[in-house]
Amino acid sequence: MLRCFRPFGLLFLSLVVVAPSAIADAYPGAEGIVARRVPWLAGHIRFDRLPSSGFDAFEIAAGHPGVVVRATSANAAAAGLGWYLKYCCHRSMSHLGDNLGPVSPVPVPGAPIRIESWAVYRYALNYCTFNYAMSFYSWADWEHELDWMALSGVNLMLVANGEEAVWAAVMRRLGLSERDIAAFLPGPTYTAWWLMGNLEGAGGPMSAGMIARRAGLQRRMIGRMRELGIQPLMPGFYGMIPAALARRLHAHVVDQGLWDGFQRPAILDPTDPEFPRVAGIYYEELKRLYGADFRFFSGDPFHEGGVMAGVDLGKAGVAVQAAMRAHFPGAVWVLQGWLENPRKELIASTDKSHVLVQELFGENTNNWEKRGAYEGTPFVWCCIDNFGERPGLFGPLRRFCDEVYRARTGPYGRYLKGTGIMPEGIDNNPAAYDLVLELAWHREHVDPAAWLAGYEAYRYGAPDPDIAAAWKGLLATAYNSKAGGAPEDVLCARPALPPQPVTHWGGLGISYDQARFAAAVRRFAAAAPRFSANAPYRLDLITFRLQVLSNEALGVAQAATAACMQRNREAFRAASARLLQLGGEADDLLSKTPRFRLDAYEQRALAYGQTPAERHECLRDGLALITYWAGNDRSHDDSNDYAFKAWSGMMDSYSMGRWRAYFKALPPPWTNPAAPLPDFFTWERAWVAAQVSANYR
Repeated sequence: MLRCFRPFGLLFLSLVVVAPSAIADAYPGAEGIVARRVPWLAGHIRFDRLPSSGFDAFEIAAGHPGVVVRATSANAAAAGLGWYLKYCCHRSMSHLGDNLGPVSPVPVPGAPIRIESWAVYRYALNYCTFNYAMSFYSWADWEHELDWMALSGVNLMLVANGEEAVWAAVMRRLGLSERDIAAFLPGPTYTAWWLMGNLEGAGGPMSAGMIARRAGLQRRMIGRMRELGIQPLMPGFYGMIPAALARRLHAHVVDQGLWDGFQRPAILDPTDPEFPRVAGIYYEELKRLYGADFRFFSGDPFHEGGVMAGVDLGKAGVAVQAAMRAHFPGAVWVLQGWLENPRKELIASTDKSHVLVQELFGENTNNWEKRGAYEGTPFVWCCIDNFGERPGLFGPLRRFCDEVYRARTGPYGRYLKGTGIMPEGIDNNPAAYDLVLELAWHREHVDPAAWLAGYEAYRYGAPDPDIAAAWKGLLATAYNSKAGGAPEDVLCARPALPPQPVTHWGGLGISYDQARFAAAVRRFAAAAPRFSANAPYRLDLITFRLQVLSNEALGVAQAATAACMQRNREAFRAASARLLQLGGEADDLLSKTPRFRLDAYEQRALAYGQTPAERHECLRDGLALITYWAGNDRSHDDSNDYAFKAWSGMMDSYSMGRWRAYFKALPPPWTNPAAPLPDFFTWERAWVAAQVSANYR
């Protein structure tokens, strides 16, 4: 008799052929996922209610018509379906390939499996995710995203792509002009930093048609989230106001200065009498557009700096929370635990039973511990894992397991309310996100090596000795990195010798045994004859091999530097030629799937617009974001390449284009130390302009 995988001591399941049946289900949201993603399971599974003991739970058992998932909530039902698919059927969804093919016969438990979460909240998304990964998401993309979220047990998710309609309505009610509105609202590529109070108007103006379409998309998302038991985290009002309004109000308004060269929106002092009036208009318009049954609101005053002159932070925090609760009585204020946020004084006098802090960068920080659970405030342990959706393997899986367990069982455990993922870009490192979200359903201390045995089976469709051996090596290397993120790819850096990091805040250093990593990738590749039809396997093989090329390129760039210092002409020529060759190999590797091709991204950007002006704006800003980010001020160039990409087409024309220009201008450098180097600031902007032009021929 066939057996299913047994994760963490769970019961084995027998595979039994079952007959379809038409029994009404208690959770239509979960049934909808079955219809959309695994229609072969329809008629073989039903969903029923399970009494709650205070935490979400589900049971998977044999029952008519075959499998029954009993759950305490709509979200627990979806999570139970996800667990059943993963650990009984070896099937799963991800951002890098779905493995959802039919299983026959359908597995049926021989004895019930019960899983109970200790986490009140299973949280997902960062403001930045909405641009580095989701700027041009269609409804089909969001359907996939929300189904993955629900199957992963996410029950609280940020929603941030329909706020332009709210602010346009607010500004009209406050007497501002259409020109003022156009100057405040950003284009669809810069929503995140607008809502965080870092900039206004970047990439705009946004057309009335696009505002309406984004509002419609947000309503559709919220409707589906309610079906799936996912609470929306909505942007709240924390005092951010447009410059045009700041000039009109007779109130204490604090100019926020610049953020990376961009003018920040002003802050209306929350203690000023005008604050509740403006906040009231904001929340009224939010209700009118999207509904009145929200509980969770985000908002981080003075995020990443800002000016607090004359603002009493303690009273300001009380006022922000009071405005939320005046319009949404059960409101919970959700704040990012990032850098100095939330400031101790800001939350000191709030009702902390209605505050939730996200430990944003848990793989690298322990602010929850240093600050005593943020001075006795409920918090969620989260990982970022990825900045700017940059390429590279990363995910300290063992730390994820250890830190969540330590936080839950330590002296601040009563304040820990769940786990979450807050990546700046999510199309990467699926193992990391799966693990962090699944930790919310494990009360024991999880061993990542044991967990990976189940992951390998459900990601690729079956256990395999080569894959198992490969992941053992990956866990010891790239997925046990002690750094704050993936090592950056020198091929994608602005050329320099010695080589420099790609981004202002990143690094090139590789903290693991590169030979062991490369051996693990070779072992993974040995499984190709058996898994060539599996999309997750094919995509993982590309990303693993890309990391091998990137690691080698760093050594080659260092060899070129040494050749320069030694004035070794032949060694320098060999190293520079090999670096360009590695770039070509990377471009060819990435071309094997549309997932890693520049032209696919460009087509998504173009498809997002419905008029020539919208299409031009989306393409221009989408390309700017992944190269020079935005702006033309040389004195504020820190964000250059922050969201760099390793994509076919881009690797050749952009990344290696810079290296070719560099080596052309730099014959053995000791022969002409004064030779002018390329002006990459200008070169990068010209590249974006040329790409835009090429798409309008």
